[in-house]
Amino acid sequence: MAGTRLDPIDRMILAELQSDGRMTNVELAKRVGISAPPCLRRVRTLEEQGYIKGYHADVDARELGFEVQVFAMVGLASQAESDLSAFEEKCRGWPLVRECHMLNGEVDFILKCVAPDLSSFQSFLTGQLLTTPNVESVKTSLVIRGAKDDPGVPFDVLEARLSTAP
Repeated sequence: MAGTRLDPIDRMILAELQSDGRMTNVELAKRVGISAPPCLRRVRTLEEQGYIKGYHADVDARELGFEVQVFAMVGLASQAESDLSAFEEKCRGWPLVRECHMLNGEVDFILKCVAPDLSSFQSFLTGQLLTTPNVESVKTSLVIRGAKDDPGVPFDVLEARLSTAP
């Protein structure tokens, strides 16, 4: 089971950093109940092993003038691996696309996009996304408001699952 390779201290470190990635190593060590030097070694190991992918500020897009958020459901004409990879590579190059996920089901990809205004998004949609080779269909949904946006994983669920595992 994923997560069992980590001991409880490692999981506490991850949970604490997920909720506040700016805390000092001394504060983190205090919260998880170990001294600072081994805590720092554990954090570095978690980074090297890929459990910690990076540290980011949670910026407010609307405060920065990005008033429009859109989810775009993209259907491709071909789902050959080379075509899927080519589309993913295109997405990585589009600044307005903040997330790109390949799906199973009626659509091939869902993109989370932000834009300063509707006309900027429309320009991206008609000038770039719809003209991309292999894009067969795009359905968009404009976000009215967000009710929840929690990053990461629910560590309480992981701990409960690990405590009941045989």
